[in-house]
Amino acid sequence: MANKQKNLDTAFFGQPRGLSTLFFTEMWERFSYYGMRAILLFYMYYAVTKGGLGMDQATAASVMSIYGSMVFLSGVVGGWLSDRVWGSRKTVFYGGVLIMFGHIALSLPFGIPALYVSIALIVCGTGLLKPNVSSMVGDLYSEEDPRRDSGFSMFVFGVNLGAAVAPWAVPWAANGFGVHMFGSTMNFHAGFSLAAVGMFFGLLQYTIDGRRYLSKNSLYPQDPIDKESLHRITVWTIVGVVAVAIILALMAVMGQLNVNSVIMIITIVAIALPIIYFVMMLNSKKVTKVEHHRVLAYIPLFIAAAIFWGIEESGSVVLALFAQDRTILHIGSWHFAAANFQTLNPLFIMILTPVFVWLWDHWKNQPTSPTKFAYGLVFAGISYAWMALPGIIHGTTSGRVSPLWLVGSWFLCEIGEMLISPIGLSVTTKLAPKAFKSQMLSMWFLADAAGQAVNAQIVRLYTPHTEIQYFLAIGAVSVVFGIILLFLSKHISSQMEGVN
Repeated sequence: MANKQKNLDTAFFGQPRGLSTLFFTEMWERFSYYGMRAILLFYMYYAVTKGGLGMDQATAASVMSIYGSMVFLSGVVGGWLSDRVWGSRKTVFYGGVLIMFGHIALSLPFGIPALYVSIALIVCGTGLLKPNVSSMVGDLYSEEDPRRDSGFSMFVFGVNLGAAVAPWAVPWAANGFGVHMFGSTMNFHAGFSLAAVGMFFGLLQYTIDGRRYLSKNSLYPQDPIDKESLHRITVWTIVGVVAVAIILALMAVMGQLNVNSVIMIITIVAIALPIIYFVMMLNSKKVTKVEHHRVLAYIPLFIAAAIFWGIEESGSVVLALFAQDRTILHIGSWHFAAANFQTLNPLFIMILTPVFVWLWDHWKNQPTSPTKFAYGLVFAGISYAWMALPGIIHGTTSGRVSPLWLVGSWFLCEIGEMLISPIGLSVTTKLAPKAFKSQMLSMWFLADAAGQAVNAQIVRLYTPHTEIQYFLAIGAVSVVFGIILLFLSKHISSQMEGVN
């Protein structure tokens, strides 16, 4: 009866009314995150005289990538706390509060210490919020509800609506509300303040609307932990924190504690953690035989997602550097900021989402999820090969090139995202073992963490002089794996045990 009632709820453009609550919550959260991210790289490496922190550009790019990795890495903890301790409703709220304070810290003129405090708060907050908002979207639908894929596509549209506006609004605030051109002295802190305001509106909307339209099940953990187990985990957590502190102290004594060594440690963790997680789920007594097969089927999709996100997330790093250093920043008399290019990602998603929602709702014999992933990887790889063309045609030292190269690259990559991101969210909720429901959503975000962690190591290889080799090599990896996945898609689908 409950599932039938859900199917009858069509208050939000044919979708359950609760989707509206989660749609706008995530919209405001993404406004704050992508607004901050649009200017953060420039804030880190701009000279102090221009309002920045004066970091080395390669180090700033590496920090930017590992920051993104940590944001998604923390989703594991958020998923566990939701499943075992707080329930998704409270976990999302606590995450939003931490994110807001993280942006407030970055808005204060306290230099590098404020940057690291902000990173810590936003990493923790996003880990609490991100996987559990997506999990609650899945809760709005029964397993048989055919609207699930289109519902997730609409949810992703909300994510990108906030992300599209932010790269214009936040740099505009940082530019003195249009008084200065990007590249002169910047008031970055004003931009970061606007990001904090965005997160506040997200929290306000979530609190008021959520009481009426979200499932009561979100108030309670799916697999509540007993007090004895919680006490044991708390003790081990404290031991782990102390151990990390001791390791960092020893590294400092030996003169090895620096940004690069910390980034390397996080990279290793980001790659090792999903491996450990898959082993844990596959050996858990709480996972049934059918669920075991589904988890096995998810592994190649996870690898594909990691490769894709490594390319897609480079928009705020490699493509941002290309925009700043190699791209003509005007069309006729209209001048714009390098940060404004960050709007292309969400803009194309919003344009393409209605097309793909209609496609998935009306295409009766559509490709399987693994096949969609394979084509998505091919498009992502081509988007990087496309970025090698301006260097091949014009050379890498001949000055700036047309902004249309970036427009074309983002367009190709976002076709790939439409084949992977909403489909990946949907298939993750379908393949998730019952005992690992929110934590499986965390696995989806761990794919992003692993991809960005690898980026943190290889982004140092990117310069205007190496851009051709850089784009071609990474693009080739994506295309080749996409072709391999295409050949394996039939076998993977058979392992999904009844999940379409």
